[in-house]
Amino acid sequence: MRPEELDFILSPAGRALIDDVTAESLSPATHLATASRLRARLAPPLAAAVLEMALLRQRAAQKFSRASQMFFTRDGLEQATAEPVAAHRARRYAGAGFGRVADMGCGIGGDALALAAAGANVILIDRDWTSVVMARENTAVYGGAGQVSPVVADLTELPPLKAVEAFFFDPARRAKTGPRLAPGRRLRSVDDYRPPLSLIDAWRPVIPHGAVKVSPGIDYDQIPPDTEVEFVSLAGEVKEAILWYGDLRMNVTRRATLLPGKMSLTDRDDETTEVGPPRAYLYEPDGAIIRAHLVGQVAHRIEATLIDPAIAYLTTAAPVATPFARGYVIEDHFPFQLKRLRTYLRERDVGTVTIKKRGSPLDPDVLRQALRLRGSIHRIIFLTQVAGRPTVLVGQALA
Repeated sequence: MRPEELDFILSPAGRALIDDVTAESLSPATHLATASRLRARLAPPLAAAVLEMALLRQRAAQKFSRASQMFFTRDGLEQATAEPVAAHRARRYAGAGFGRVADMGCGIGGDALALAAAGANVILIDRDWTSVVMARENTAVYGGAGQVSPVVADLTELPPLKAVEAFFFDPARRAKTGPRLAPGRRLRSVDDYRPPLSLIDAWRPVIPHGAVKVSPGIDYDQIPPDTEVEFVSLAGEVKEAILWYGDLRMNVTRRATLLPGKMSLTDRDDETTEVGPPRAYLYEPDGAIIRAHLVGQVAHRIEATLIDPAIAYLTTAAPVATPFARGYVIEDHFPFQLKRLRTYLRERDVGTVTIKKRGSPLDPDVLRQALRLRGSIHRIIFLTQVAGRPTVLVGQALA
């Protein structure tokens, strides 16, 4: 975003216009008419900036409760931490008593606003002036205007700030976004992050306490040995992983946290690794549990067994209430064979299926077409393996 465009959208006139457009229903059918109306009043670059900000605000409503008052860039919104996740993380900083935090790579301020709301004074650091300005504005929306200090700097050239007590490092984990708000390509390796994870090696001798936001798909071989890694899911979707350092690290190595309920399991909880055949109920652990390698801990809690030592499906003889896994009633299971499965489903008037797979090479879309079902009943089929053998389980979700 050019300086003149940023100046306009932050001006009283620009803010009012963005508020008006944000309140509209910007569907594909109305997009062109809205754009034409804006161009009749503003220079094309300013009209485009207003329209894009309104679109980003509407998209951001999935992450922020006050999105209609905030400011975003495409990349900033894509990589911003969702409000409940940022608040969860900020509580650990507050609990450790860190009052001055360097937000390294602040983006549009998703974490800064949560840290400020938890009582911290935050140094906003980013090499992009637009991001720093938006982070400052967005923190003000949440009441933290007096608790942030903006710094425009390239982190690869900035020495550690001795005046802060802890750091939060949020490197870019995607390539630049493409056209039409499409998200950029994910950067898989911590060495490819922008800046790379190794940047904090220069900060930690000065500021040993902090956290780094990384991809939930991080390779375990790339997790530093002196950290706690926490995988976080929100409403059943894995959102991110956090590496905790210094006094912010608790006495565990791996943790899975499920939000909004604030429920956690760690590698210090008891676990069960027994394996047995499928029973009446199947449980699929939350993705954060699986990424944190804590399936055995869930098995212990619900007195379940694994259907296969390499598969993250648990089975019980009776239904169990648990926030850590989704439950299903299993009606039948047998070795996978297409003809047998097709006949089984047709005989029971099954016409639609949800296909889940774990440990199976089969393509669900290809299988769905091959089944050629025409019945009126819906069922869930699980393509997996039991004791190393390709197996299909048929059932439905527990109420």
